[in-house]
Amino acid sequence: MDTCRIPENASKCSGNTMECFMVLSTQAQKISIGILCGLFGTMCVFENSLVLYLIFSSPGIRKKPSYLFIGSLALADILASIIFVCSFVNFHVFNEAGFSKEVFLLQLGGVNTAFSASLSSLLLTALDRYISISRPSEYKLLMTRKRAWTALGVLWVTCATIAYLPLLGWNCCVLDSACSELFPFVDDNYLSGWICFTVVLLGCIVYAYAHVLWRARQHVAYMEKHQAQGGKQNTRMRMDVMLAKTLGMVLAVLTLCWSPVLVLMIYSIFARLSARLRKVFAFCSTLCLLNSMVNPIIYALRSKELFSSLRRVFSHFRRQLKASEESPEAESTHRSSVIET
Repeated sequence: MDTCRIPENASKCSGNTMECFMVLSTQAQKISIGILCGLFGTMCVFENSLVLYLIFSSPGIRKKPSYLFIGSLALADILASIIFVCSFVNFHVFNEAGFSKEVFLLQLGGVNTAFSASLSSLLLTALDRYISISRPSEYKLLMTRKRAWTALGVLWVTCATIAYLPLLGWNCCVLDSACSELFPFVDDNYLSGWICFTVVLLGCIVYAYAHVLWRARQHVAYMEKHQAQGGKQNTRMRMDVMLAKTLGMVLAVLTLCWSPVLVLMIYSIFARLSARLRKVFAFCSTLCLLNSMVNPIIYALRSKELFSSLRRVFSHFRRQLKASEESPEAESTHRSSVIET
């Protein structure tokens, strides 16, 4: 087992650095975390998988850059849920500490990659909506599918590179520096840098959405003054305004779910965390799963295109189910007629 400098407030541990971070002390706490992770994680994977299916099974939807970015967000949430739930429950609930430093940092890098990609996908979506609303006549020329795929490729490579820096050597064991109080083997300076990266992403998203919602309000006022004109332009404006409001709701949920975790991370850099606060951090971490679970619900309720696609899927499923129920009856009738004959 790799050992390195551990937090001072965990000095009473037996020297096993992994055990020092297992903060859930009672069976009730472990059961609660297990239930939350199991519920949120399962729903998150199911809902986001459904969103991906609705996007890529519909030729009209998957061609639009806006939904490519939403698909990237759904994929990031799926990966984050699977990796987070498996590693988090295995560590905090089952107290499994038999893996190496490299394996732990590999898992942590996967979680950080997925959550960072989720935030970055929201940023690209915000920029896409801003261009669509502020420059509607040039939107198709500026935001092509090729540029959207290129932006997504750069996004995922950048997030993965930043997330796996601890595995590549920027950790407190290799550098013999102070470890974080919240994550084993993670250097405090790296954690500070990752927090800054996340805060910058959130700041850029908020800034972009401020402009998007401001332009959306202008378009609402314009449509109210020109209701009699109608036409394709007003229809496009209504779609842009609806999607902007939808993504604004996604951003609000994201901020509410991530704020407690980020606040505790920042606090841990400047002050020591008590055992109680470290337990609070463990429970607050499950809010990230809640955020990933709520996003698809917002899409289904707010996006008319996704909602229409979902209705088509359900209608097709009902028709198949009805056909399968009727076929045995038809077969039975046919057999009866043959016997009578």
